[in-house]
Amino acid sequence: MGRADTVTKSSPARSMAVAAVAFMAAVSASLLAVAAAASPVPAIYVFGDSLADVGNNNHLVTLLKADFPHNGIDYPGKKATGRFSNGKNSVDFLAENLGLATSPPYLALSSSSNPNYANGVNFASGGAGVSNATNKDQCISFDKQIDYFASVHASLVQSLGQAQATAHLAKSLFAITIGSNDIIHYAKANSATSATADPSQQFVDALIQTLTRQLQRLYGLGARKVLFLGTGPVGCTPSLRELSPTKDCSALANGISVRYNAAAASLLSGMAARYADMHYALFDSSAALLRYINQPAAYGFTEAKAACCGLGDMNAKIGCTPLSFYCDNRTSHVFWDFYHPTETTARKLSSTAFDGSAPLIFPMNIRQLSAI
Repeated sequence: MGRADTVTKSSPARSMAVAAVAFMAAVSASLLAVAAAASPVPAIYVFGDSLADVGNNNHLVTLLKADFPHNGIDYPGKKATGRFSNGKNSVDFLAENLGLATSPPYLALSSSSNPNYANGVNFASGGAGVSNATNKDQCISFDKQIDYFASVHASLVQSLGQAQATAHLAKSLFAITIGSNDIIHYAKANSATSATADPSQQFVDALIQTLTRQLQRLYGLGARKVLFLGTGPVGCTPSLRELSPTKDCSALANGISVRYNAAAASLLSGMAARYADMHYALFDSSAALLRYINQPAAYGFTEAKAACCGLGDMNAKIGCTPLSFYCDNRTSHVFWDFYHPTETTARKLSSTAFDGSAPLIFPMNIRQLSAI
């Protein structure tokens, strides 16, 4: 009788526990089903720097922040969200084109009591580089971003089960934009380097060696659709132009960017050759943005050199702060501040990456990648 009583008393608790697990699994499955029905990819997992940061740095003790005016002046509600832009940035437009909500910042999600990682997460942090030494202790390094994703991966496996988590991540898009800060730091430190004594190839090789390890780790954590947004012509940012007596683009920085993008393309091609289940698209941000800089009028711009918001010559001496001046018509400027593009520039570049073709986006565009 004692044993029977024990079983009878514990059965309701066991049944409730089983029911709770089943309920949570059903909820998770329904969330994934809704996401999959609305978009060819269920979620976007974003890694990178300030070009993709949507508010992670708001949660850090750092000078590398954008959660104040005049940033966000053209964002819905004229709100400064932590985006280094007058409005939306490239990952906002990426999500819009895929019919998804912008992936929220990891540091905001992780501080909530019941974070939902199945709808996408943004790990990008203003100032981050391929190298952990780039803006060290001022941002979330790329390696740390991947550490955070490893925790998200474990959480997805726990909530969905291994098979469903693997399937979910295989369909999701992994968007990466990293390398600009490494190149900018190198170019500023070596601005007096002569062309004959240029050691920058060694610098590029070191970056790619680190990037290889990082992308390999992401693959090991389930990344199968990789969108790599290559570095732009960072030598033409107002900040680097300001270093030149003639206000010309930094040939050193732009040259490194071209070589870095080419090496990243080779790296991704090699990975895709080794792993039949991995697919990628690489956007040549350098070539795409140079079109606007070299022929601004052809693309609807009137100012391709000076920043819209800032102080000093070309608005490039001091960044965009509440005390800075800003242009009346942001759609006419390629650059918002001394490093970052305007919302208009980001929208145009995102459109090209989404539906464009080689040589700007290859071996397929984002629409094609998402449909695989």
